[in-house]
Amino acid sequence: MRKIVFVTGNKGKFAEVRDILSARGIEVIQEKNGYPELQEEELEPIAAYGAQYVSNKLNMPVMVDDSGIFIKALNGFPGPYSRYVEDNLGNLKVLKLLEGEKDRAAYFKTVIGYCEPGKEPLVFPGVVEGKIAYEERGTGGFGYDPIFEYHGKTFGELGDAEKNKISHRRRAIDKFLEWLDSQSLEN
Repeated sequence: MRKIVFVTGNKGKFAEVRDILSARGIEVIQEKNGYPELQEEELEPIAAYGAQYVSNKLNMPVMVDDSGIFIKALNGFPGPYSRYVEDNLGNLKVLKLLEGEKDRAAYFKTVIGYCEPGKEPLVFPGVVEGKIAYEERGTGGFGYDPIFEYHGKTFGELGDAEKNKISHRRRAIDKFLEWLDSQSLEN
């Protein structure tokens, strides 16, 4: 069975990725010790650097996930700083920032960084477009899920099984799995 180390301290992210990959016969090992995170405006270089750093450190194939919510009315903020904003402000203060805003367009983006020891990292982005709700709704998911609305329901209302079919993380993982499948065809 193929093994991949997934670097995250987030239980929700780990469960989502473990469930998706285990269905493909891939064992996912959680690594909670992070990596030095670059300060960048885009997610791709952060994910690439993290995957390469940990892969070379552990001498194993490594996957990292860098995700963010990008809110149009806030010029893409919090973007790569989403975790920091979530930890220090939370959803209610993000909603407060949007009071009076008519344009509530937003998107979630995940970039999966993957690297094998001694190789160059690869990145696989996934995006889901939606909008910011006017209030928190639903008890499912984690992070910004209760305020991110997709086709009339927040990710917090969808439930994990439904969310995992259409999420930004799922879209990034699907791109990664397509690449992985193409590698086994070449070998």
